[in-house]
Amino acid sequence: MKRLVLLFALPCIVSAADAGIAADQLNFFEKNIRPVLADQCFKCHSAKAGKVKGSLTLDSKEGTVMGGESGHPGITPGQPDKSTVYKAITWEDEDMQMPPKHKLSADVVANFKKWIEMGAPDPRESTVANLPKKRTIDMAEGRKYWAFQAPVKTPPPITQNTEWPRTDIDKFVLAGIESKGLHPVTDADRPTLIRRIAFDLTGLPPTPDEVRTFVADKSPDAVKNVIDQYIDSQRFGERWGRHWMDVARYAESSGKEVNILYGEAWRYRDYVIESFNKDKPYDQFLKEQIAGDLMRYENKRDQAEKIVATGFLAIGPKSHNARDRRQFTMDMVDEQIDAVSQSMLGLTLACARCHDHKFDPVAQRDYYALAGIFLSSDTLYGTHVQVQNNHPSTLIELDDGAGLPSAVAKITPAEVAKLKSNFETAQSNTMNAVTAFRNSKDKGDVVKAFQIRVQQDKVTSVKSDLELFKDDGTPRTLCMGVLDKTYPVNSPSLVRGDISQPGETVPRGLVEVLLPAGEPLNISKGSGRLDLAYFIASKDNPLTARVMANRIWLHLFGKGIVATPDNFGTKGMKPTNQALLDHLAVRFVENGWSVKRLIREIMLSRVYQMDSRSDAANYADDPDNDTLWHMNRRRLEAEPIRDAMLAVAGGLNLYPSDGSPVARAGEGREGLIKLYREVLGRTYCERSAYLPIVRDQVPEVLTLFDFPDAALVTGQRDTTNVPSQSLYLMNNPQALAAADGFAKRLAEFKGTSSERLVYAFLLAYGRLPKNEEAMQIQSFFNRFPQALTKGNSSEEAKKKAQFAALSAFCQSLFASAEFRYLN
Repeated sequence: MKRLVLLFALPCIVSAADAGIAADQLNFFEKNIRPVLADQCFKCHSAKAGKVKGSLTLDSKEGTVMGGESGHPGITPGQPDKSTVYKAITWEDEDMQMPPKHKLSADVVANFKKWIEMGAPDPRESTVANLPKKRTIDMAEGRKYWAFQAPVKTPPPITQNTEWPRTDIDKFVLAGIESKGLHPVTDADRPTLIRRIAFDLTGLPPTPDEVRTFVADKSPDAVKNVIDQYIDSQRFGERWGRHWMDVARYAESSGKEVNILYGEAWRYRDYVIESFNKDKPYDQFLKEQIAGDLMRYENKRDQAEKIVATGFLAIGPKSHNARDRRQFTMDMVDEQIDAVSQSMLGLTLACARCHDHKFDPVAQRDYYALAGIFLSSDTLYGTHVQVQNNHPSTLIELDDGAGLPSAVAKITPAEVAKLKSNFETAQSNTMNAVTAFRNSKDKGDVVKAFQIRVQQDKVTSVKSDLELFKDDGTPRTLCMGVLDKTYPVNSPSLVRGDISQPGETVPRGLVEVLLPAGEPLNISKGSGRLDLAYFIASKDNPLTARVMANRIWLHLFGKGIVATPDNFGTKGMKPTNQALLDHLAVRFVENGWSVKRLIREIMLSRVYQMDSRSDAANYADDPDNDTLWHMNRRRLEAEPIRDAMLAVAGGLNLYPSDGSPVARAGEGREGLIKLYREVLGRTYCERSAYLPIVRDQVPEVLTLFDFPDAALVTGQRDTTNVPSQSLYLMNNPQALAAADGFAKRLAEFKGTSSERLVYAFLLAYGRLPKNEEAMQIQSFFNRFPQALTKGNSSEEAKKKAQFAALSAFCQSLFASAEFRYLN
């Protein structure tokens, strides 16, 4: 069944009832639930149905929850197993299957389950009588919304306490604190501060020597010097590049119903990391990801890197098993519009696919004007025809003179010849088997048909291996990305988003509300991607600088000035301090869109260097810390937790091999099997930024600590504290191995037991142990080995017991909250 993206035939209803629904949940309902109900259910289960079957109406929230004549609830929020509507669409009960003539796709069923588990948020009214008139968009009025007006540069406010602020940022923050009658807390101590700076800039803990040096440095430039040290490190790009990959929904496979590997996705990953390390101007960074192939270049290397950057548009999730090519293409375009608009503009433009945006001043015309731009571009992701992959694609071959690295090593011409021979043999065997199946007694034999299908996949696998090399065995330089089509096209406006109902053709163009009144919207030459790139990355765009400044602030404070970093629209949260946000956005542009300069400026503020301790009086008036009267205590993300364990254990490899294991696994079913058996299960010592990210097969340590869904733009990760995390740190073989490595490092340390303890605390926490901690630990070391050696007094037993005690101590440091949190 083709993927459904049709919209409720009746006008969409939104009222005060949806006020309590989170923006992401509301968008999920509008995009994934309402269209399916309208297209698949309303004919038999709505107020307008001639005869409502089973007395079940699904065109209102009330009717959907209440259920029909069976007496059981249609939807029980939070409990899919107690929701008869969900049971019906799974077809698990032969007596209750909806829709009756065909089963909905697994993707749709999964969306309904997810919707119910999140509480079945539903903004619909109960009756048709209350339907409002069709909404008309007043662009002039829409431009008055704060996010659609240019950031305003204002002088820093005058504060009552003139001694506390060190920077203009401090003045904006302190003015907000004082307006509530509150006061900032004290500054963080030196060990706390360097640990915060190190993790924020590199994702790794400071070394004991770095801590000692910083604590001993009493010069006024001590903080600036340590910030510069870390910000100029190669580790900076790995840390901040990963932040961008969250919003770029980076992964190395398609996900969805069929997981097809993307063997060249890693090039985009490396491009992002290198861009942050070089401090590539952010406006240039965005332009390259939208239209790098169309931009001027200095040399072959520069040209290749700009083409690799367009991988941003190619790495998104795709339903490769979709039967209808038009549906597949429009879904891919929709995903590209969604990714570009949320990541770069903080807008949910994809909500205008089926109708005018219900909340923001974005017309359906804007959506299809953008759709024409992407329809005029070839998205090249590199897959071959295989089982359930109905939409193959080539890759882009880059000039060898660019000198880009390869994921595979050079092979001999003889090995190339063998690959060719294997391919020809596999192809011949497949053709013979197909001929026999069509002309003989085998016709209709299911087993034979399956064997042929396996043989065809073998051909695909060998072909993908062969295409990696030139005749002399040199690896070809390939990448994912987009290129302009020879002839641009305009998209029709699809009625309710249905490809079978094309409406008026919309010229390629830009988003009206973000342009000055009267400025031309349409694009007459080329695909329009270059126009779109310069439109988004313009200093005059009211959103772009604000959105990135907010993302930077979020990663340094754990919370954005706008708490919905991917949605600056009317359903997003308003800024807690708009003057501060505008100040940061203006400074960002004035400083040449330098990410490093903005980060450094924020870190040098006093507000960043505050302690995280609480204050009862402040807490009573501002429990959410919206005014930032203290630093937020933050749990580290999955990657820094894993990387820190490896670093402290002395086993972190900072120099990974080129490419990705996904690139070396091959394609098709054989590639997936090889990846599962030989790659995903093995222990990696590389930084987490280089781990293979296969959708739906993310490494356990990352998923446990809230790694984002790589199918979605994720500006802010969830932060949970659940038992499975502690169980991992206590029992997982990799966690135990890290504890043993840490223990071995301590055992080899030259010094007294007290000095060893200090070394352990500096490695794990970046601070000295307190007296009571030292006493408790010494007591543990006295008792634990004796308990292990009870009845065995041999020197070997004592030695093993002492190491076991040391390893248990190290594991306790890893498992502690202090190791996982920044104060």
